[in-house]
Amino acid sequence: MLVLVLNCGSSSVKWKVVDTAARAAVRVGLVERVGPSGEVGHAQAVERVLAQVADLAVEAVGHRVVHGGEDLTAPVRIDADVEATIERLAPLAPLHNPVNLAGIRAARARLPGVPHVAVFDTAFHHTLPRRARTYALDPAVAEPAGIRRFGFHGTSHAFVAREAAAWLEVPLDALRLVTLHLGNGASACAVEHGRSVETSMGMTPLEGLVMGTRSGDLDPGALLALLRQEGATVDSVDRLLHHRSGLAGLSGAGNDLRDIEERAAAGDDRARLAIAVFAHRVRKYVGAYAAAMGGLDAVVFTGGIGENAVAMRRRILQRLEFLGLVLDEDRNTAARVSPDRRVAEISDETSRVRALVVATDEELEIALEAAAVARGQAAVADGPGQIPIAISARHVHLDRATTDALFGPGHELTPRSPLSQTGQFTCEETVSLIGPRHRIDGVRVLGPLRKQTQVEISRTDEFFLGVDAPIRASGHLEGSAPITLEGPKGSVQLKEGLICSWRHIHMSPDDARRFGVDDGDQVQVEVSGGPRDLTFGDVLIRVHPSFRLELHLDTDEGNAAELSRGATGCLHRLDAAEGRLLSRRPTRRLRASEARRGR
Repeated sequence: MLVLVLNCGSSSVKWKVVDTAARAAVRVGLVERVGPSGEVGHAQAVERVLAQVADLAVEAVGHRVVHGGEDLTAPVRIDADVEATIERLAPLAPLHNPVNLAGIRAARARLPGVPHVAVFDTAFHHTLPRRARTYALDPAVAEPAGIRRFGFHGTSHAFVAREAAAWLEVPLDALRLVTLHLGNGASACAVEHGRSVETSMGMTPLEGLVMGTRSGDLDPGALLALLRQEGATVDSVDRLLHHRSGLAGLSGAGNDLRDIEERAAAGDDRARLAIAVFAHRVRKYVGAYAAAMGGLDAVVFTGGIGENAVAMRRRILQRLEFLGLVLDEDRNTAARVSPDRRVAEISDETSRVRALVVATDEELEIALEAAAVARGQAAVADGPGQIPIAISARHVHLDRATTDALFGPGHELTPRSPLSQTGQFTCEETVSLIGPRHRIDGVRVLGPLRKQTQVEISRTDEFFLGVDAPIRASGHLEGSAPITLEGPKGSVQLKEGLICSWRHIHMSPDDARRFGVDDGDQVQVEVSGGPRDLTFGDVLIRVHPSFRLELHLDTDEGNAAELSRGATGCLHRLDAAEGRLLSRRPTRRLRASEARRGR
């Protein structure tokens, strides 16, 4: 599919026509001096773009939109309601959403016969857990005002995370990455098992790292002090924080890192301070995110600074040896990335944590997502049929050693009733879960025995126990939460093994072919017909010859949808021939520490 990608900024319109089947650009361009103070308005700029692609059979238009808010959490075909929502969210991204919308309206007016799709910078971060997206404000004040953390640069973080996983030859859902989009706008993202679980930008793109002209993190007290200065207004402080801060404000030499480094080399102290503050802030976030994820497999640099600034990468990675990250100076100096060679590794052969430079391609990401939406998310109701839904209560899978400790040496599990999945069964045995706050008794053991002990609970259980369990696919236990198990013959303190299960669909290879999905894909499932219709996103596909078709939700999710026995859902898959709105695993399944170097 040929997709025209429009990225409308305040003073320019970047565009690219992408052949999504070939994953390559067909034509690229830029219209400058756009906007109220420029030579042309956005409508005229779009007309110029369309004139340059008139000879191409464009089949869809993908529009970059910065802020999607709480309602627009995935790419969506644009209609009047979507336009209204983007307009309503303009105060949250005043520099971006209005001009994004101007481009959308101009393009829809001039290309009414093709689908137009909005792809949001905030969408990748909709998986942020509540603890990461919530500010410490009274909800009665924050919620009506829409004050929460959203995150930005999502298309870039999603793209480079997948590229990094492919390079490392490790499934994305088995990795813990810190992705660093460093440019005039800068943000960090903690990508844990394919999901954004923390990011540095917040309610607006002003929070977080030091940027070209934006301040990044700032004490709210400093903001109040600025507002109390004589002659200060909300608008003047807004201009200060957005346009006269960051590298430009610190250095006094503008926002181009190359100019700042040149002045620093000549002895300019302000330039040197700007470089030091920038690097310090990024390094601080890397360490914080490694702690938040309980470990780290790789750090990924992208963006104008991340891809090109050799000295800045070196500064950022200094003193991270305690995490197991060792920089290779020669690789870092030689690293060059481009659309033809997207990844360069800059970590040493001995480094346990890898460091990569990845050429981002937000336009390709937008094109792939727009193509998928334009072709339509084919519901199962129109094809292979409904998916049965099973509600999975808290339960425990035991290994041999833990079984012996809890029930006595050589104890064999006693089958109670068969489960829907072949060979699996509930057991007569139960255990107690003991957390820092409370305990839960009578937790059912499932058989047969496994290689690792794994405990699966809901978010409600997590809070009751007083633990912090990550959302994980079954079997991915490295860095998961600790818990104590108690049985009739003894107790076991697990250092890891407690998870909240990633909602998933079991299916056979035949089912996967019918639905057009692969093992490791992420899809959406719509549950309707009951008292509360819901669409569950980030549903993981698990394929195995022994699996029977079934969607597994935990009790919290089932209660939210008010599901009853016999409930079913419709799977919404993305086009199989074009890139998907999901993370596709590489076929080789390795732990990060086992991945081979030297590619």
